[in-house]
Amino acid sequence: MPLDARPSHPHHAGSIRGDLQIVADFVAPHSRVLDIGCGDGALLAHLARTKQVDGRGIEISQAGVNASVRYGLPVVQGDAERDLGFYPDDSFDYVILSRTLQAVRDPKGVLLELVRIGRRAIVSFPNFGYWRIRLSLLTAGRMPRTPLLDDPWYATDNIHLCTIADFIALCDELGVTIERAIVLTRGGRRLPFRGCASNLLGEQAIFLLRRG
Repeated sequence: MPLDARPSHPHHAGSIRGDLQIVADFVAPHSRVLDIGCGDGALLAHLARTKQVDGRGIEISQAGVNASVRYGLPVVQGDAERDLGFYPDDSFDYVILSRTLQAVRDPKGVLLELVRIGRRAIVSFPNFGYWRIRLSLLTAGRMPRTPLLDDPWYATDNIHLCTIADFIALCDELGVTIERAIVLTRGGRRLPFRGCASNLLGEQAIFLLRRG
């Protein structure tokens, strides 16, 4: 089926998740973009429509790949930890890893690959330092469950949960420069980055990074 004959992605006409909109705001028009763990391609479709990017995607689930390809998006099935090494340095202007870092086996290695193959990297993740999580641990003494971390501990894919402070420390260790950071409350309200306060008040965080 020719690309122009394929059905439009639902997000061509509508809005996207609030955190993905922040990611999109970080991306300059007409950029080369790689979205790792792109799901059904909602962000790629939005970026193609609003920023005219040259976008590519990697998705581990066959269902996600099928959904993306159905809408004419250039997405391949792949594993970030296995496949990123095949990309040359500076292959893309932006490499995006949205709500996925905590689910990989080697977050440190993946982060290094992101800033190697992309001139900029955009990383988002749920913040395990969020005050509701701290309170839940203190009062119930069990692994918390939130809208972003909604699976029980024995069934979750999230094997390397971290706080905003942990992530900043890792960037410092690796010499990765943080250019911008935004945190979101549970209600989706954007908060400017303010160190310890962000680590306490932010349910999730979005970082724009580059090599140091």
